[in-house]
Amino acid sequence: MKKKILLVEDEQTLVRALKFNLEKEGFEVEIAYDGEEALQKFNAQEPDLIILDLMLPKVDGYEVCRNVRKKSEVPIIMLTARDEDIDKILGLELGADDYITKPFNARELLARIRAIFRRASQQSAQGDRVVRTGDLEIDLVKHRVKLKGRDVPLTSREYSLLSFLVSNAGRVYSRKQLLEQVWGYDYYGDARTVDVHIRHLREKLEENPAEPKLILTVWGTGYKFREG
Repeated sequence: MKKKILLVEDEQTLVRALKFNLEKEGFEVEIAYDGEEALQKFNAQEPDLIILDLMLPKVDGYEVCRNVRKKSEVPIIMLTARDEDIDKILGLELGADDYITKPFNARELLARIRAIFRRASQQSAQGDRVVRTGDLEIDLVKHRVKLKGRDVPLTSREYSLLSFLVSNAGRVYSRKQLLEQVWGYDYYGDARTVDVHIRHLREKLEENPAEPKLILTVWGTGYKFREG
């Protein structure tokens, strides 16, 4: 079955180019030209991934992302015309999995999309495997995380990052290594992307995020998940 992508963009020339390239790669593409239409199509279509422009008529991309995250952990790649850190960080804070700054090469966007779907496929193919550490339980087949028996909602990128760290507990990874391993391509963006996702995971999993016991910082090097 074809993966369905919801493309939310008001620049029609860009829409035509992206739609052509995405369909050539075998994806099914739904189009929304403003934020209001995006939310309607998201609720009706249940896409496998959303490509979301920030600057949209009626409802901006930030608000669309915020509303989607209330209901779903579908991967979101944000498009921004401004190469400003605040735009990128705010998008990640709201739950976007990735971002790409205009103008961009369609091949780069396709590589990021394929990386997201490839990692999801690899995780599903690992078989009936559940990883447990203390009160934390990660079902690598169902992509479900539980803490003290309660489901923990994670974005696809947060889940990928957590499952990678847990599967390599005790090993220290730099931000660059985590970008390569978890984001799954040669990432040219800001390494602070990792910091934002680590902070989100701590807020969801740690009793006291300011004094983490699970996801540890190794100063001057990177991050690791505790052993045992």
